[in-house]
Amino acid sequence: QVQLVESGGGLVQAGGSLRLSCAANGRTFSRHAMGWFRQVPGKEREFVAAIIWSGGRTFYADSVKGRFTISRDYAKNTVFLQMNSLKPEDTAVYHCACTGAYHTDLEPRGSDYNYWGQGTQVTVSS
Repeated sequence: QVQLVESGGGLVQAGGSLRLSCAANGRTFSRHAMGWFRQVPGKEREFVAAIIWSGGRTFYADSVKGRFTISRDYAKNTVFLQMNSLKPEDTAVYHCACTGAYHTDLEPRGSDYNYWGQGTQVTVSS
């Protein structure tokens, strides 16, 4: 089993920055992927960014390209989401997710993620 614990959310003004962290505890696969998703009440969960753990290849939603950066600390089994130039429309609960065994460098599909964190609230005021 894999437990994901997010931290780093909060309230920030538009144009500001936040850095989210997600620590993966338990047994993760040597080749897997991790991602960030966000959800606003009443709307479907939205993909934000993903990273292939072994090779480091990254993927981003068009809405966050150039503003958000996903990265990982290999030794600490932790993934980060650096969010810059935040906009009010970035307000959401951000969830970390982890796949099971993942042996490709292609972008993971939503159904590839087996483990999810509880989420951390990000609120951007205008």
